[in-house]
Amino acid sequence: MSEGSQRNSPAFGQVVIGPPGSGKTTYCHSMRDFMGRIGRQVTVVNLDPANETIPYPCAVDIAELVTLPDVMENLRLGPNGGLIYCMEYLEANLDWLQEKLAAFRGHYYLFDCPGQVELYTHHDALKNVFAQLAKWNFRLAAVHLVDSHYCTDPGKFISVLCTSLSAMLHVELPHVNILSKMDLIEQYGKLAFNLDYYTEVLDLSYLVDHLASDPFFRNYRRLNEKLVEVIEDYSLVSFVPLNIQDKESMRRVMQAVDKANGYSFGEQEHRSLEALMSAAVGADFHFSSTLAVQEKYVQCEDKAVEEEVMGL
Repeated sequence: MSEGSQRNSPAFGQVVIGPPGSGKTTYCHSMRDFMGRIGRQVTVVNLDPANETIPYPCAVDIAELVTLPDVMENLRLGPNGGLIYCMEYLEANLDWLQEKLAAFRGHYYLFDCPGQVELYTHHDALKNVFAQLAKWNFRLAAVHLVDSHYCTDPGKFISVLCTSLSAMLHVELPHVNILSKMDLIEQYGKLAFNLDYYTEVLDLSYLVDHLASDPFFRNYRRLNEKLVEVIEDYSLVSFVPLNIQDKESMRRVMQAVDKANGYSFGEQEHRSLEALMSAAVGADFHFSSTLAVQEKYVQCEDKAVEEEVMGL
């Protein structure tokens, strides 16, 4: 391929966003390894100036341009104000980013982004950076990670739905919402409904009814009903469950993102993926640990119904 045609060919990738502690850096590390094993050349770009412990080989690091501790010390800003300044500084120095990315043409990009929610729901700096990447012929999908333990608390889950919807509308990229840390979900309590209810964001009136049983939330029923109406009116939010320890779960997420950003892999990568999955879980796919959680909740519901009928 000539240098001119390579320059004009689209570059594919993911911008990994989400609140602090949702697992963005761990996701980038695991997805880089997973894609590397099927033959994809992956470049990880750290855009988080507060990220001091990076577990993956970092090809491009914003710390070479600006760091949060320096901004906080020199400009006397707090963590939130400092992060916003760093993103505005990046936006003002996009030539630096373009030069760094040019060294990795033909690669697949993972952008590890900061964890400040306001950057994806209100502030324009990162949104403008993503828009400029699109002008440079980057085909990106936003991967929004949300900690799955929020499913165990109906009030927090409604809040997460509102945040996810706001990010989808503000960032203006093809969007894949991820429920991360599915292997740890049961440590935080039992789900009120089966897993499909949360991933597909089904009839949320049941969630409002469940909240109304709590004396604290009973006074806010009208507010919760209106929030739920907004979410359902847009009908945009759904989630893909993720357990990074589970190869089948990683494959499902990768394919959802590939569909969102339009990435199409060749026959060689397809064969490598089949070989990886066969080595990981055998030729016949049984329930992965993520799907096993879903199966368990379905069985629990069936048993509860049976006990209720027998009691009658």
